[in-house]
Amino acid sequence: MTTAAASYPSRWRAPSIFGSPGRRLAFWALVCAYLVWSLSTLNVDTARMLAGLPRAWNILARMMPPDFSRWELLLTGMVESVQIAIAATIIGAVLSIPIGIAASANLSPKPLYLLARGFIVTGRTFHEVIIAIFFVKLFGFGPVAGLLTLAFSSAIFLGKMLAEDIENMKPGPVEAIRATGASFGQTFFYAVVPQVLVKTLGVLIYRLDSNLRHSTVIGIVGAGGIGQTLSASFSRYDFDFASAILLTIAAMVAFGEWFSDWARRRLR
Repeated sequence: MTTAAASYPSRWRAPSIFGSPGRRLAFWALVCAYLVWSLSTLNVDTARMLAGLPRAWNILARMMPPDFSRWELLLTGMVESVQIAIAATIIGAVLSIPIGIAASANLSPKPLYLLARGFIVTGRTFHEVIIAIFFVKLFGFGPVAGLLTLAFSSAIFLGKMLAEDIENMKPGPVEAIRATGASFGQTFFYAVVPQVLVKTLGVLIYRLDSNLRHSTVIGIVGAGGIGQTLSASFSRYDFDFASAILLTIAAMVAFGEWFSDWARRRLR
């Protein structure tokens, strides 16, 4: 009995993804070799990095204390960023509905599905900053470019998430509604919407939180909001006012994070 008990392990361990210790060692050796090769090709100038440390300390010293004397300009930029984020989220949510339906394999025909998926993949290829540069070139500096940028990105993101939720829903209610002879619209509203509504609202709230943060980034390239004010302050070497802007952005993002968590808890 003692010999039989000793031959079996007393604690379960998950099987290794590598299969054997030798493969695991070879994998980590390749990872280390790749890191060494990558760092060697970056041509990092250590002397230049060390020379930049005093300049960084000088900038940080000039950022203290923050200058909130121009609070009207600060408030205007912050309100503009919030307006851009909210409007872009609403517009993106409306546009994401047809995109999500078309990109669902269980609702749309194959050609429409492939076209919608290709559009989503193409849209997700470009970062918001690149899209913002494009819209700034088209419509000039200001909040219009920022609104279009975030609306486009929100539509792509929300459409992709909606399509995945529709594809992962239970097929029973859809088949039951279709069996009654219901139209596509009736099937969607009475069989699809009840299954994906809560998840979609949660993703929508998350996207609003993301747009609050993105609205400060795209402003740096001239797409309006508090980011544009921040870029102008750095260009004028107005570091104490830039510090006030950064603190305001941090407070706005923290509030957006709190609101997002609170709203998601209410949806559960």
